Amino acid sequence: MINPLEINTINSVSQLIQLSVAPVFLLAGVAGLLNVFTGRLSRIIDKVDKLDKYENENLELLKNSNEIHSKIEQRRKFLTMRMKNTNLAILFCTSTGLLIALVIVTMFLSAIFEFQDSLLIAILFISAMVCLIISLFLFLREIFYTTSFIKNKQSYIP
Repeated sequence: MINPLEINTINSVSQLIQLSVAPVFLLAGVAGLLNVFTGRLSRIIDKVDKLDKYENENLELLKNSNEIHSKIEQRRKFLTMRMKNTNLAILFCTSTGLLIALVIVTMFLSAIFEFQDSLLIAILFISAMVCLIISLFLFLREIFYTTSFIKNKQSYIP
């Protein structure tokens, strides 16, 4: 037989849902950031592929010109550095999403099993914010790398 829910139970569940709405919106923002980060990463990978294709197509020219070859190697190192930086930003942004999801789950579990662990929830949320801050700093660094390269660009290498 199904027991009817008490008003207090319904109110506490609705309060939990209200409390979890803000972290859910934060998850949506994190998903948007991840989309931006992965878009930048795919563009960097495309540039590395284009550089490799250029190098393979112009192998004879590169054998005779150390200057062009060194510029290509310098560009490849720069793109690799950007790729590592963007991968770290993705790692920390994904960690943010996981920690926020853990905050939501912990909130519901604490209500279901009637344990009060606001300290755990606070630690998870603070950890999520630290990861978000780190990922945004890494993204800022990626933008700085890109703009500094464009300012210093003297010749075209694909």
